[in-house]
Amino acid sequence: MLSGIRVFSSDSVWQQILADFNATVVQDKMFADVNVDDLRLNLPISPAKLKSCIMDAADCAGVLESIFGHPVSLSRLQSQIVVRLFQSGGMTADELKVALGYAESANTHTVDTAIYGLRKIFGHEFIKNDQGVYKIGRI
Repeated sequence: MLSGIRVFSSDSVWQQILADFNATVVQDKMFADVNVDDLRLNLPISPAKLKSCIMDAADCAGVLESIFGHPVSLSRLQSQIVVRLFQSGGMTADELKVALGYAESANTHTVDTAIYGLRKIFGHEFIKNDQGVYKIGRI
């Protein structure tokens, strides 16, 4: 199910679950494609949803490394935001919500909170809002 993906988790139960899904469980997060501890999974989770989350995170890891020039550890949502903004060149808040799987009319501050967290880590100029369009700024 997850063959070829190197995963890290500090939790021995998650390590066993991931091994059962044929993921390669590594003991040092520096050598992992995905740090499951950072995914902040909502439990309970179905095997299909778990696979989807890990596959998305693994896909984002390579793009993030090319953006930053080195591996970075972000939450799943933060990773998706950075990758989507980088690949698209910019998105409105509604476009970004839809791209992340939320309904355009959803009344949520989850995306705004994730962007705030990214700015807190990388500086306010990292994600710019230019006339209602979020863009990757200075890294």
